[in-house]
Amino acid sequence: MFRNSGYNNNSTNIIGNTNMKEKFLQLLDLLGLAFWVEIGTTVPQCTYYFGPFLAKSEAESAKEGYLEDLLGEGAQGIQVQVKRCKPKNLTIFDDVMETSLLKKMIFSEG
Repeated sequence: MFRNSGYNNNSTNIIGNTNMKEKFLQLLDLLGLAFWVEIGTTVPQCTYYFGPFLAKSEAESAKEGYLEDLLGEGAQGIQVQVKRCKPKNLTIFDDVMETSLLKKMIFSEG
């Protein structure tokens, strides 16, 4: 009788729980209590942040994919940690290195 009504109590609960999880994650992130994967590289000299995650275990599971991507792009000197933080930027470039490279490019041209 209700099979074709479109009402599915389980999906309503899942959507509600997902929404609550997202709101809780937003709150944790706002307070700096969410987990983030922080990856530092020496080439290029950058720090990358991936997240936020509710649990450290979620971040630990996700970090392998981020590492694979960076290795595929040729990143070197990779250091990884999972930590609670509130990054202001998701990618941080070393300004000194960037300035140095920029000067070489400008002054080496003809």
